[in-house]
Amino acid sequence: MIEGKDIICFSNDWDGDPLSKKHIMLRLARRNRILWVNSIGNRNPTASVHDVRRVFKKLRDFAQGSKNVEPNIHVFAPLAIPFHGNATARWINRKALQWSIQRACRKLGFDKPITWSFVPASAEVAGSLGESAVVYHCVDENTGFTGTDKDAIRSLEQELMEKSDCVFVSSDVLLNTKRHHNPNTFLVTHGVDVAHFRKACAPGTTIPEDIASLPKPVIGFFGLVADWVDLDLIRFLAQSRPQWTFVLIGKVVTSLTPIEGLSNVHLLGQKPYLSLPGYARAFDIALMPFVMNELTLAANPLKIREYLAAGLPVVSSAIPEAEKLSNILHVAHSHAEFQTIIEGLIRSGNIGPQLSVSEQMDSESWDAKVEEICGHLPQFLSS
Repeated sequence: MIEGKDIICFSNDWDGDPLSKKHIMLRLARRNRILWVNSIGNRNPTASVHDVRRVFKKLRDFAQGSKNVEPNIHVFAPLAIPFHGNATARWINRKALQWSIQRACRKLGFDKPITWSFVPASAEVAGSLGESAVVYHCVDENTGFTGTDKDAIRSLEQELMEKSDCVFVSSDVLLNTKRHHNPNTFLVTHGVDVAHFRKACAPGTTIPEDIASLPKPVIGFFGLVADWVDLDLIRFLAQSRPQWTFVLIGKVVTSLTPIEGLSNVHLLGQKPYLSLPGYARAFDIALMPFVMNELTLAANPLKIREYLAAGLPVVSSAIPEAEKLSNILHVAHSHAEFQTIIEGLIRSGNIGPQLSVSEQMDSESWDAKVEEICGHLPQFLSS
């Protein structure tokens, strides 16, 4: 583990669900100081109510300055204009970000920080903040998100990779597409909070009321319900097997038209991270129902390892990072194959959380992954 360093982390908003970025920074914060810079955005804003509310929230958060949210972690919400294809907006962003982040660093007494970015748009200021090193940590194919200016994001990401001292990626696909921009590119797959999700295997873990009374078997999903989730698959399964119960847990940011009116499909909404083991305990089978596109083919979803750490049998779409774990989960290549695999699991009785499955994630902890990352860093850090 590196220690005694100041780190400027460009990431998503701190108050969102705990993604890989937060897991990594929480562990680095045990021995280092973090200035977490909330999202400066990949997606162009719209006139939607959601986007307007987000703008006002960012204005309010910016006015508050940086705030201490965890030991050694301060969160700063910058102002940025996420029109990355517009040269004027990019110039304004660069000047405003550089000034405001340097000001926040001075107040915290940061000295020769490491810029550690998960966000291509940070290319505008990375390397201009008096850093000892620049790290780009790529966990998604950022051009694959709906609503992005793909050409602008691709250009920014290439600029960031070329100016970074090293690059970390979370999947083989990302390794193959990024390393020709920077020879110091390393694959470190995602980890999991094993102890947290293993609670699903404990008889004493309480199952929440809104799932406890649903008819068995329960086939469940938790995570962001976005356009990369195959709701057509959920409809096919729910209509083909009306005696099965399907549960989707998470914030919804896409149209639910495909599953409207299905009585055996239950949307329970977004739940606190701390409550997920209880919901996982109610699952008989966990689903990874992803559509196949540029974004998902490069993804290494956190929920794969979270489901497995919870001891659950997992049936996943055939994305490459699921295929790599096919010795401990089930991969389906079609809607019909999803149904066949689920039926086989139910007939076998090999369902629900099992400690023997969870134990296979013992080597995949976030602590181990952060140590692996830090093993690569010393050669790139200037004194």
